[in-house]
Amino acid sequence: MGLLLAVWAVVHTVRAGIFQPQLALLFGVFILFGEFLRFGRGVEPAPLGGAVGLAYALVGGTGAPQAVAVVVAAGLVGAVPHIARGRGRVLDHLARRVLTVSFAALCFQSLDRAGQVERWAGTGAGYVVFLVLVLALTGLCDAVLGAHRAKARTGYPYGPLLRDQLRSLSGTGSAVCATAAVLALAVEVAGPWALPVFCVPLLLTQLSVRRYAGVRATYRQTIASLARATEIAGYTPPGHARRVADLSRAVGRELGLSGAELTVLEYAALMHDIGQLSLVDPVPEGATTRLPAEEQRRIALLGGAVVRRTGVPAAVAVVVERQADPYREQPPQARIVRTVNAYDDLAGDSAAGALAALERLRLATAHEHHPEVVEALARVLVRGGLSPVPPG
Repeated sequence: MGLLLAVWAVVHTVRAGIFQPQLALLFGVFILFGEFLRFGRGVEPAPLGGAVGLAYALVGGTGAPQAVAVVVAAGLVGAVPHIARGRGRVLDHLARRVLTVSFAALCFQSLDRAGQVERWAGTGAGYVVFLVLVLALTGLCDAVLGAHRAKARTGYPYGPLLRDQLRSLSGTGSAVCATAAVLALAVEVAGPWALPVFCVPLLLTQLSVRRYAGVRATYRQTIASLARATEIAGYTPPGHARRVADLSRAVGRELGLSGAELTVLEYAALMHDIGQLSLVDPVPEGATTRLPAEEQRRIALLGGAVVRRTGVPAAVAVVVERQADPYREQPPQARIVRTVNAYDDLAGDSAAGALAALERLRLATAHEHHPEVVEALARVLVRGGLSPVPPG
C-alpha cells in the first residue's frame, strides 16, 4: 500500500508540476535533515522529520499528492546512509511515514481544495481545533499501523502492541503532532522562514532523546555484563542468561505485558541466577531447577539482595527474589522467569530435549508452573520452529 501511494504521488506531482517549489524544497530539506539524525539501529522514530512531513500535509494549496511526494523523495535520500550501514527496517519506517502523511494530507487537502475548511472551521480558533483534530486522527491511524506491522513481524497479540503504540503517542507522538500544527500555522502566517525557527525546539528534543537512548543502551549493557558474571565464574552455561531473557520477553509479550513491565522482566531474567555466586560449590550445569525448593528460594533471596545493590528498579529485585515462590503467590514476571529458566535448564540442545522439557513443565502445572505461562511458552516455541507435544 505504501509503495502504491508513493508511486501515485510522485507520478501525479511530476505531471501536474510542483506548487510553490521553494517551499516544497525547504520542507524536503528539513525532512531529510530529520532522517539523517535518526539514531540507534535505524528503526527508531525521527521526530523532526515526522513533524515537518505532517506540517507540509497541512499547508493549504499544496495538494495531497505533492505532500506525499516530498516526503517520499526526502525519505528515500535520508534512508541511503542507514541502508549503507546495514540498519534494519529502514524502508518499513518510510512506508509507515508515507501512509501516515497520506492520511493527514487526504483528510486536510481534500477539504481545503473544496473550500470546506474555511467554511466549517473559519480562520481563528476553529481552524486550530480542526488541525488538532486531523492530527489526532492521524496519530491514531499511525498507532494502528504500527501495531499491525509489529504483529505481522512478531506474531505477538495485537492488544498489548497497540497499547505500546498509544503510550508512545501520548509521549513523543503528541510532541510531533503539536509541532506539526504549530509549523503549519506559522508557515501560513509568517511564511517559509518560520519553518527553521519553529523546528529548533523539536531538533533539541530529538538530540536529547538520542542521548537518553544512548544512556539506556549503556545501562542495559551494564546489566547484561553483570549477568554474565555467573557464566564467567563457571556457575551457569554460556549464554544461559541471555537465552532466558530473550525467551522471557517473548513469553511476556504473548501474555500481554508491555512497556515498563517488559523492561522489568528482561532485567530480572538477565540477573535471575546472580544468587548462585554465593554458593561455595556450583550447581551442576547451573540448573537450579533440580535443587530442593528451599534451596531454590535461598538462592533467589540472595540474588535479590545483590540486585538491590546494583541500582536497578526495586521491581527487578522483587522478581528475582520471588522466582522460586509457589506460582500462585508470584507476580507475573516471576512466573515467567521461573518457567523459562526451568525450560532452558531442561531442554538441552536437541529438539527431543526441548519437547521433553516442555512436557515436564506441563506435568508440573499443578504446583510449580502456571499453566498460562507454560502454554504461552509453547506458542512462542511453535513460532520459533519447535512443534511441542499436545497438552495432556
